[in-house]
This record gives sequence, C-alpha cells and structure tokens, in this order.
Amino acid sequence: MTDVAIIVGNSSSVPANTSNVSSLQTFGGWLSVHDGGTPGSSNGWSAVVSSPSRTGAARKFAMNYSYYGGQRYSLSFGDDAAATNFVLDTWVFIPNGDDNLKTLELDTNQVIGTGATVIYGMQCDGWSGTWDVAVNKGSATSPWNTWAHTSAPCNLQSWGKNEWHHIQLSYSRNDTGWITYKSAAVDGASSPINMTVLGAYMLGWGQTLLVNVQINGATSGSGSAEVTLDNLTIQRW
Repeated sequence: MTDVAIIVGNSSSVPANTSNVSSLQTFGGWLSVHDGGTPGSSNGWSAVVSSPSRTGAARKFAMNYSYYGGQRYSLSFGDDAAATNFVLDTWVFIPNGDDNLKTLELDTNQVIGTGATVIYGMQCDGWSGTWDVAVNKGSATSPWNTWAHTSAPCNLQSWGKNEWHHIQLSYSRNDTGWITYKSAAVDGASSPINMTVLGAYMLGWGQTLLVNVQINGATSGSGSAEVTLDNLTIQRW
C-alpha cells in the first residue's frame, strides 16, 4: 500500500493508500505469444536482466518477426473486481540501433463483478504518432475490438535510444465497463486524453488482474526488435 500521493505527469494525482503492485517485471509466469491481431508472424521471449536496468532486475522483451508481426507478453498477477481507477507506471529502454520497433502496447486487463473482462489498452503508435486506445465498438457479448487515435502525441522513433523513459498511463471505468482514458505521460510531460469508450468483453475468464506488454514490427520483411522495462508498477483504487 502506498502512503503518499503520486503525481502522474502534470495533470492527474493518485490518492494515498492505494493498492500498489510494483516490480512486476521480476515476477515469474510471464507468457509470450504471437498477437493474432497483427499480420505476419513472430516469436519471442522475455527474461530478467541486470543490464540495462534501473533497479538491477529489469525485464527484456525480444522478438523475431516477419511482415509487421507483433508479440504479446502477459502476466496474471492477482485479482480485484472492485477497483475502478488504475495507473500503469513503468520505465522503458530502447537500445541504440533498434529501428524495427514500431508500436509499444501496454495494457491492464481486469475481470469485474459482472463477469466481463475490461481491457484497458493503450499503445504508442509509431504509424500515427499518437497514443491509441482500445475500443469495443460492438457490445460486451458481441464485441468488435479496434483502436482509436487520440490527440496525445507519441512516437517511439523520436525517443532517445540507450536511455530510460518514464511512462505513466491513467484510466478509470464505471460499473458496466465503460473506460475513461484520462492521460498519458512521457518523461513527466502529460497529455490529456479524456476519451470514454466501451472496454468490456464477455470472455468467460475467471477473476484476474493481468498486464500485457506488446511490441510490433516496423517492416514488411523479417526483423528483430526488443524493449526493456523496469519499475513496472500498477496502482489501483
């Protein structure tokens, strides 16, 4: 439990005494799979590394891909059907010379009291240069999952290489799984989003809280890409 308020970028605050799960990058049980929502193919792995790291125990996510393929890494780390506010807070390192990483996706998934899975999905989209958010344009029982661009800027290709970048993503939900994406901050510069969309899916999952990290390739040929995360924390209240 935290005992001090934490500022998210320049705009949002997290109250004291929230539930705080930190160092998620060090947990065992991370799974890796090609994301079927991307074309092409991919295979990947992740492992705890001491360098590069901020804490001495970061996690490197790496993949080989073809034709814009994307690899998704997932960790189930608990359950909490009641929480309605979340902040995903992490540090990201992209190595020098890695030009094959086009999109970085960071998600939180939550099964709520109705049995629906709420997917809080955000990606730094190198194609549009924006933060995108996951949207269910159908219904919880007949979903249509897609992405919507926001006005918040984000472009991985403009991030400094071989250095750490601080990412903070803030969102909340109502009782039926409508999500309000509040803000995205990169290195302390916060961009408001304030977009409300349906994020509930009746997937038949058991109770869980889950975090996803996904990396997508940048070329139509074959390539490899990697990203390292440290201080991966999810706060909820």
